[in-house]
Amino acid sequence: ETNTLPFHPFENQQGDILRVEKEHQVLKEQLREAEEKFEQLQNRSLEETGTLEELLKKSIEETKVSQNELNWFHQDSETQMKKWQQEKKENRESLKALRSTAKKHSDTNERYLKTIDDKEKQYNVCLNTFLETSNKFANEKGKLEELIKKSQDESQECEKRAVQAEVSVLQTWKETEMWKLKGTIAKAEGNLRMLKALSSSASAAPVLKSQIDSWEIFISNVKKQQEKVEAEYEEKIELVKNGARNCLSKVEIVDFPLP
Repeated sequence: ETNTLPFHPFENQQGDILRVEKEHQVLKEQLREAEEKFEQLQNRSLEETGTLEELLKKSIEETKVSQNELNWFHQDSETQMKKWQQEKKENRESLKALRSTAKKHSDTNERYLKTIDDKEKQYNVCLNTFLETSNKFANEKGKLEELIKKSQDESQECEKRAVQAEVSVLQTWKETEMWKLKGTIAKAEGNLRMLKALSSSASAAPVLKSQIDSWEIFISNVKKQQEKVEAEYEEKIELVKNGARNCLSKVEIVDFPLP
């Protein structure tokens, strides 16, 4: 009967201790195998972790270098952007100023063109008046020649009217030439002002210098011509008033070429 009955309280039935011991051995073997596998996995994991840490360290260093390069690039881009924006602003302001100047010159040019048109209309009116006066003078001259035979008093009166007609014709010619010369001077002075405005640029000044000088000389010559024509017409008018004859002729005008 020795060892044939269950050993209470460790056995409920015979063989439980042996079975538990066998299971314990099996579990120990499984535990040993699991520890070996764990050590192998741990070693492999450490190797992989070391490799990954090296790669991570290298990646971090490369990232730092790339970040520095990116920062430099951003700084350079910001500098270039600020420079470009400043140049854009300056160019915009310069363009605005040029447009304003161009508009002023355009307005001035239109104003002078209108003035020239008005002067031309006045010239045409004066010319028509002159032609009418000239025709009237011719008719009256024929009548006066007939009346001279009848009366010396009437002849003197006709002579006086003839003098007035000649003075009127000379005055008309003088005013017509004055309007033409003044229109030429006004147009030339407008061109001169435009050239001087354009020559304010340092790059354009040497190129426009000779043109400005030419226009100034032209204006000076036309003004001298204006004074000369006015003086000669006044002289002719005085001669006619003093009884001179054959003074009804136009003063010779020198046509100066435009620069």
